[in-house]
Amino acid sequence: MARKHFSLSTLFLVLLAVESFFATYNLLTLAVHYKVGNSLGLSNDPIVEMHNNMKQARGTNALFHVGLTAIDTPYSKWQCRIMYYWYKRTKDKVGSDMGKFTRILHSGEPDNLMDEIPTFVVDPLPSGLDRGYIVLNRPWAFVQWLERATIEEEYILMAEPDHIFVNPLPNLARGEFPAGFPFSYIEPADNEKIIRKYFPKENGPVTNVDPIGNSPVIIRKDLLKKIAPSWMNVSLRMKDDPETDKSFGWVLEMYAYAVASALHGVRHILRKDFMLQPPVDLETGKSFIIHYTYGCNYNMKGEPTYEKIAEWRFNKRLHLRGPPPRNLPLPPPGVPESVVTLVKMVNEAIANIPNWDTE
Repeated sequence: MARKHFSLSTLFLVLLAVESFFATYNLLTLAVHYKVGNSLGLSNDPIVEMHNNMKQARGTNALFHVGLTAIDTPYSKWQCRIMYYWYKRTKDKVGSDMGKFTRILHSGEPDNLMDEIPTFVVDPLPSGLDRGYIVLNRPWAFVQWLERATIEEEYILMAEPDHIFVNPLPNLARGEFPAGFPFSYIEPADNEKIIRKYFPKENGPVTNVDPIGNSPVIIRKDLLKKIAPSWMNVSLRMKDDPETDKSFGWVLEMYAYAVASALHGVRHILRKDFMLQPPVDLETGKSFIIHYTYGCNYNMKGEPTYEKIAEWRFNKRLHLRGPPPRNLPLPPPGVPESVVTLVKMVNEAIANIPNWDTE
């Protein structure tokens, strides 16, 4: 796939200049997640927050394009393969508004999954600019993809490799109001001093910054085209600021998307059923996506344990150098249904993906 280095470099510099005035994901402990999650006071209503003008906006059954950012490491590849398997299994089910799928590969070169997963190759940030924070490439990847690719759908779902579609996903957005997931550890109001560096008071109250990251988000394509350059530049500015970098850590890029959206006056419908995160969330229920970012550790009695070496465990980070083996052992009795479902879905995907051991 040919790439135009000069034009992309020029675009990058122009975006930095034009957007200069605009002011994911950390390994947080489960204890923090529980503590903050409870403070949200979530009810059985899947919609955590929807302003009156959102309620007046009509829902849509318009298809959305699934955009998955990824790199060419073994760790990213096996997750992408599982994610794409469940996309294909879920796409045409009743209730789904999924359109086409693109893996946005920001390693700069094609890899060995080009024939298996629809892929669009984009450039990484210039050498050294991400400072080892690989997800800083995500907004730049979206900027290039939106600029260069032909995307038929009006809406886009921004997704990640460690997502599994557990139920058919409808278009949760309402016109100009995207749908996002409320992360308990994204707390703009509690970090107002830092947020104000990038979201000045003249832009409105800090509560206009939604407690979200860029993924999962279903958003209208034209809105994302406006937000993405700001998202990229706010990310770079945050990373360049020692106080922000230290405070936000691996969720810095998530805060940057939330701030960039607010700078453009975009508010999100907050849907807690958009995604679940085992083992914090005990049941899959009617949620749409499993996000397996946390390690799951249990003894053989089905009791959670936080020891480094548990009697039974599932943790994606145990497989940094290559894919997990086939037929992972199922959890012992008493482990939450969400964890059992996760492992069963991983096993099914592995069993049906050809040449699974390919790196």
